[in-house]
Formats: sequence, C-alpha cells, structure tokens
Amino acid sequence: MPVWLREHSWRQTLTAVYLSLPLRGARATPANIFCSERYLKVSIPPFLFEAILHAPIDDTNSTAKIGNGNIFFTLYKKEPAMWDSLTLANAGKEKLQYLRENAVLKAQEKAKEETEAKKITKQEHKKYALEATMKLEEAERKRIEELKEKERQKVTEELEFWKNQQKDADKYKSIQKKGELHQEIEPLKERKNEKMNKTRIPNEGTSKIGLKSTKGCHGSCNIFSQNLKEEQLPAPRTAATIKVNFTPRVFPTALRESRVAEEEEWLHKQAEARRRINSDLSELEDLKEEEKNPDWLKDKGNKMFAMGNYLGAVNAYNLAVRLNDKLPLLYLNRAACHLKLRNLHKAVEDSSKALELLTPHVPDNENARLKAHVRRGTAFCQLELYTEGLQDYEAALKIDPKNKNIEKDAEKIRHLIQETMQSS
Repeated sequence: MPVWLREHSWRQTLTAVYLSLPLRGARATPANIFCSERYLKVSIPPFLFEAILHAPIDDTNSTAKIGNGNIFFTLYKKEPAMWDSLTLANAGKEKLQYLRENAVLKAQEKAKEETEAKKITKQEHKKYALEATMKLEEAERKRIEELKEKERQKVTEELEFWKNQQKDADKYKSIQKKGELHQEIEPLKERKNEKMNKTRIPNEGTSKIGLKSTKGCHGSCNIFSQNLKEEQLPAPRTAATIKVNFTPRVFPTALRESRVAEEEEWLHKQAEARRRINSDLSELEDLKEEEKNPDWLKDKGNKMFAMGNYLGAVNAYNLAVRLNDKLPLLYLNRAACHLKLRNLHKAVEDSSKALELLTPHVPDNENARLKAHVRRGTAFCQLELYTEGLQDYEAALKIDPKNKNIEKDAEKIRHLIQETMQSS
C-alpha cells in the first residue's frame, strides 16, 4: 500500500504556482515525477503524491528542483488568474478518474509526437550529413582528377620533348657517320684511281687487263666497305675489380671507452652461430624446411610459453638447441620454462650455459645477461642456496643499478641469509 503525502506548502502569483513537497528521507529522481496540464504525480515508493490541478498549466516550461530533502515545483499558469485552491474542489471520483486517464493519454501522445519529431530530425540530419559527405567526396574526386590531368599533360609534354631530343640526336649521329664514311672513302678512291692509272697501257692486252680490273672494282669496293664496318664496332670491355665500401657501424661509446673489437667479435659469433644448422641428423629428415630453422623454433617456443604450454616450449627449445647449440637465447628461454616447471637444477644449467655464450660482455647483450643472472639466482634461492642466489642478484645489479625490483629481491635474500645464520 502506498503512503500518501499530505504535507505540502504552496503559494501563487497571477502567472505561477510554487509548490514545495517534502521527501521524508526518500531519494527522488526525474523519473519519479509526472506532470501534465491538469495532473501532477510524484511516486517515490512507498510514498505517493497526486493532485488534479485547479486550472491548466504550461507543463513544457514548468520546472521541478530536487534538493535539501524537498521537491520545489514552479508551475506556470496558462491563463493569469488567482486560484482558490491548488487542487480541483468538489470533483467526483469519475471526473477525477477521467482527468487522470486523459492526462496520461495526452502525455503518451505528446511523447509519441516528440519521438516522431526526433526521428524525423535525426533522418534529416543523416540526409544532410550524407549530402555534405557526397559533396566533399565529389569535390575531392574532381580535385584528384584535375591533379591526374595536370600530371598526364606534364608527362606527355616531357615525353614529346624527349622524343624530339632523340630525333635530333639521331639526325646528328647519322650526319656525323656520313661525314666520317665520306672522309674514309675519299682516300680509298684516290688510291684506286692511282693504281688504275699506273696499269693503263695503250695496247690491246693491257686494255683488256685494264677492263678486267675496272670490272672487278665493284667487288673491291665492297671489301673496303665491309672492312670499314668491322672497324666501327666498339672494342670489348676490359675486366676490372669494383671496390664496394660499406657504411661503418657507429658505436655509441666514447673513443677512450671504445669496445669496438669486442662488439665485432660478438656480432661475428652471433652470425656464425645462426649459419650453423646441423641438418644431417637422421631424425630431422621428415621436418619441413622452416622447422629446421632455430629462429623459427625459438619463436614457436616463445608463443607456447606465452600460452602457458611450458612443456611444449621446452620441446621446441630442445630441438632448436640440437640444430644450433651456440645461440644463448635458446638456453635463456628454456631456463624460464624450467623455472615454471620447477626443474630448478636444469634452470641453473641453462642459465649458466647462456652466460658462457654471452661473451664478451658488450652493451648488446646486457639485457640477456641480466635475465640470465636473475633466473639463475631465482633457481638458487628456490633450492635454498641463498648465498649463490645473492651473488647472481648482485651481478644483475651491476648491470642495471637502477632496477628497483632486483634491488628489493636482493634485500630479501640478505634478510633470509641473516635469519638462516641466526637460526643455525
């Protein structure tokens, strides 16, 4: 059963009614208030306030403020007048019921109209946005077409200019060749005429010989032209050695602290280790080509480790180590898997092997050496060999003195060593 709120206070002017309704400790929200022209309802379970107003009000401009344990209504009258009372007096139940139902129906119709208006407005906004987008796209398309046309014209002009240059160059070459041939043929003709003049004698025998020689001139001229063509061929290319200079590798350290030799040795070892693949193992014959690559197996092991499949990751690292046992990251990652599987002795062995391969100590392998010391130190501490574990953590701190996590772990190990010594 709802509890009717009878206590309220109100005052009025010619144009407005001011109503104050106590909440009695209840918490109200705008959803608890319903107001129409002649009907006002406040439903805050278990409290209920309902009023059929004396005259119509402007429910659109009327307001309600919730605060200080009260609801303050400002109801603006549709017609300026002084009311005799807040609610309609001397009204029967049927009239009250009619007014209540009529108010609810009007509110529903109004809400429906507002929804339809919002829907139409939303559609108009969408239509406007679509038209604006289409205009922008059309403008962008025209701009792109204009750029393409300009570029096409530019390329066409450049192509025509290049063709004209080629034609001019060909004409110049042909003229130059004709001039050279003419210069070479003229001395030959002079020599030929000299020979013919020497062999010309005023008797029949010699005239016949002279005729024969003149008849054979065409063949001799062809031979000379062939020789000229052969002489015009370019000479074969001479063999030579081209020296290639590679960009030098820049090291960030100062020259007085330079460790270039150690860096180069480290890079050489890494490159040599990646080239070593023992493909002659009999049990690896059925594997695919990528499965014989240690780097591919390392990536596969990393994915399995990330998924929590530590045993599968160990198997992948084992096969990669069999293919190439000179990559320190394989031992380092396998040590992390052994730590997860509680194979502590194997974790110590793999970390130690990784540290052996991570030589010389250069900036490129600082991160890997840090991880190796931390993992081996963790395995030692889980084996309750705190002194050895502390040595590894201190070595890691030398590599990265600003690492707060390693410093905290080292401090914990020192406390454990002190407690162990005191108890013994």
